[in-house]
Amino acid sequence: MKQEPIFQPYKFGEQQKAILDRDGHFIFPNLLTPQACERLTESLSHIQSLASAAVKGHEPSRFSAEYDEYLESLIGHPQMLELARKILGENIRYDHCVGLNRPGGNQGIRWHSHGYSEDHPSLGFVRIFFYVNGFDVDDGGLKAVPGSHLYRDRKIHAPTDEDLRKGWLAGKTHLITHAPLEILPLSAPVGTVALMWTHAAHAVSPRKPDSDTRWCVVYAYRNPGRPSGARWISEAFEQKPIAGAEGLMSLY
Repeated sequence: MKQEPIFQPYKFGEQQKAILDRDGHFIFPNLLTPQACERLTESLSHIQSLASAAVKGHEPSRFSAEYDEYLESLIGHPQMLELARKILGENIRYDHCVGLNRPGGNQGIRWHSHGYSEDHPSLGFVRIFFYVNGFDVDDGGLKAVPGSHLYRDRKIHAPTDEDLRKGWLAGKTHLITHAPLEILPLSAPVGTVALMWTHAAHAVSPRKPDSDTRWCVVYAYRNPGRPSGARWISEAFEQKPIAGAEGLMSLY
């Protein structure tokens, strides 16, 4: 059965890939179709409704595609895989699908990075974020440090912007542009898709108490070849036939 488009027309060629490789992230404003935004809002609302009954070790937020048919269907969606392969090349694996909803008053998340294949840099790991209803700066907003991914440091941690500046950022320059590394607060309109290399330093600002829920889900894909500490997938789901995802579910 043919799947409805999830993306508006877009371009991701050599120039856009070079920006992703330079900055560590790339933003597509308004890329999600209105229909996809509607379906994603329904699915992420469903995921949020299951939070109180979560089973430890198999939480709906962390294993979101295993709890919702629409989220599952996007793992192998032709447009999703086309984008993932434009970034990573043909040989890819699905890694995880995590709900990142931020209701009003949510405290956000501290500065951190993720790791993958530090000993084999040719293996890539990209996260594809769907910011269904977008976000404003300082209201559940994503913050990044362009160029931080080039250090391939999976242990970046800081509780505040100031701590990051005084700690990990101190004295570091961009390995391509040679400019000092700096924090970049981002904003995103409705339907934004953001790409981010796994080693990029990022954080999320608190959601204002009177704001509605920021609906967001992230899908991750990688080149196989190394273990993945972020690979949240049950054994049963790994074996489940999913249209379009044939050959994508195994670790290697």
